[in-house]
Amino acid sequence: MSAAGGADEGGRGLRLVHSLGDRITVSDPATGVELLAYVYRPEAAWEAPRPYVHPLRTLRGDLVTDYRPNDHRWHKGLSLTASHLSGANLWGGNTYVHGEGYLALPERVGSMVHVDFDEVTAGGDRAVVAERLTWHPYGGGLWAEESRRIEVHDVDRGAGVWALTWASAVTNRREEPLRFGSPTTAGRELAGYTGLFWRGPRSFRGGRIIGPDGEGPGLMASQSEWLAVTGEHDGSDGHATVVFAHAPGNDHTGAGGTHPAHWFVRNEPFVGLAPSWAFFDELELAPGDTFARRYRVIVADGAWGREEIGAYLESHPW
Repeated sequence: MSAAGGADEGGRGLRLVHSLGDRITVSDPATGVELLAYVYRPEAAWEAPRPYVHPLRTLRGDLVTDYRPNDHRWHKGLSLTASHLSGANLWGGNTYVHGEGYLALPERVGSMVHVDFDEVTAGGDRAVVAERLTWHPYGGGLWAEESRRIEVHDVDRGAGVWALTWASAVTNRREEPLRFGSPTTAGRELAGYTGLFWRGPRSFRGGRIIGPDGEGPGLMASQSEWLAVTGEHDGSDGHATVVFAHAPGNDHTGAGGTHPAHWFVRNEPFVGLAPSWAFFDELELAPGDTFARRYRVIVADGAWGREEIGAYLESHPW
């Protein structure tokens, strides 16, 4: 059973199709391109079942996400993860244990479960998916509730760029603090991945990593308002650019007292990017408390440079 809607009379607006119990797709009728699929049906338990976005495409139709790659089967496009959460693994796959490396510990692998949608709409050049989820350890207890809102907007066909905004608010439902960590907080150097994670396509290996004040893999663990990766496609000519940007309210540097964020980024042996919640130090969330983060993901045809990225962000304020 599916529900569809969203195209305006001129055929230029976004089209949304909801395949109930499975996925929501957002397409651009003007180009015929499916920009994204938001998949919320459960998948393999060992891969930490959770909703994810894949495929994610440029307006020209080129793919900018990977799905279940052979090196990390639990990497699925763009998804919210919690790699180390009070001893649980909501990232998937093996679990890092200091002094022992990555171990197969299925009893630590949890899940993020779809509960209901509060809004699934499309109108003009904007589409919205607002969802409620619950977070669980392996045993199935309720550890957290999440309110999530994903918006597709600012579709500019002339410039070949569109944007996705992802907002999540997570509330601790345990009777003790939730501790958000990462392999780095557990003892592995420069492996601070957790939070909203993007796995790029295999063809993007070796792609250019760009920040406001520098570039290259050395931006791992840096702090900046935004970070981007450009890569070249297989199967079609040309490049694409994916930009992650913090909302001002994230207080990503921690200057306002919020737990600071640091970038996890690499272009070898795979391409990945995440504004980590807990790179060097654990983030502790007290019982009943909520923390919220909001990010923008910009998907552009072409190899954008620092000047183009900066100009776009300046002309599209929060």
